[in-house]
Amino acid sequence: MKPIGTVLVGAALLSGLAVQSAPGGTVYRCPGPPVLYTDAIGVQQARERGCRPLEAGPVTVAQDRPPRRAAAPAPAGSAASAPARAPTRETERVAPPQQRERDNDARSILQAELQREQARLQQLLAEYNDGQPERQGHERNYQRYLDRVAALKAAIERSSADIAALQRELARHSRP
Repeated sequence: MKPIGTVLVGAALLSGLAVQSAPGGTVYRCPGPPVLYTDAIGVQQARERGCRPLEAGPVTVAQDRPPRRAAAPAPAGSAASAPARAPTRETERVAPPQQRERDNDARSILQAELQREQARLQQLLAEYNDGQPERQGHERNYQRYLDRVAALKAAIERSSADIAALQRELARHSRP
């Protein structure tokens, strides 16, 4: 038997109703006969109502698009029969100073991202301790410890791959 909250969330998703968090906003799950998911209340109101913040990122639901209607064929020889051309890279020229500024911004963002990822990798390596991380209090069950070690190893590999990708991207941006 499914919990009522899961059924309500499923029903909300099926009907196309879902809470979408504002950028940087917190979504709260409020108890009640109809479980309420909202980002329209503040921290104080959430405490008063007994709401708990959701840990996951913002929820978005892709809604069905209305079916496309076939356009009536245009009379031959009219301007409407010629396909409209979308702008291409060749037609969208940017002034050289503006392009240099964009490149410098992209390079600085990539460098900041690389430094952040390298710091994260160092933190993960310190915690991993050459495959022998210290056991934590909640890991009385040895399998939990092994699971955490495996997760750390996967995070280290992922972080190393991210660093390599950022370095490749920086090398690409540093070429004239």
